[in-house]
Amino acid sequence: MMSIAVDALGQKIIDRYQKGFPLSATPFKDIADELGVLEQDVIDCVSSLQQTDVVSRVGPVFNHKKAGDSTLAAISVPEELLSEVAEMVNQFDEVNHNYAREHKYNLWFVVTATDQQHLKKTLQAIENKTGYPILNLPMEQAYHIDLGFKLNWS
Repeated sequence: MMSIAVDALGQKIIDRYQKGFPLSATPFKDIADELGVLEQDVIDCVSSLQQTDVVSRVGPVFNHKKAGDSTLAAISVPEELLSEVAEMVNQFDEVNHNYAREHKYNLWFVVTATDQQHLKKTLQAIENKTGYPILNLPMEQAYHIDLGFKLNWS
């Protein structure tokens, strides 16, 4: 197992802003002001956390049903073509992430679009590009999963 050291500023940013990231035109300045450091220190720290994969994403989580439409989708791909097909799927702006699974349907991804019609067109375009039929699994019921984690830095 690889271990990556996170400095005190990184720890503070992660502890304080897993939730409640400032919604302003200058979020890193807001964080800097709260933590008593320079804005550039915050930007450099967050960039470093992302480059070392300590932080995979800085961005909003919103109710996609209010902003448009989305679905979970899957494709069954020959194992030797999985990376190649994943790259094809990632080329669509509407795909916000994908991942491999050990299952008949081994490439899973989430597609978000402005509306149902756009979503259907995107799924069809992905099928056309990859050459594989898509298993479309639209959400039937929303569940809120709190993804904030209390971390032990010792």
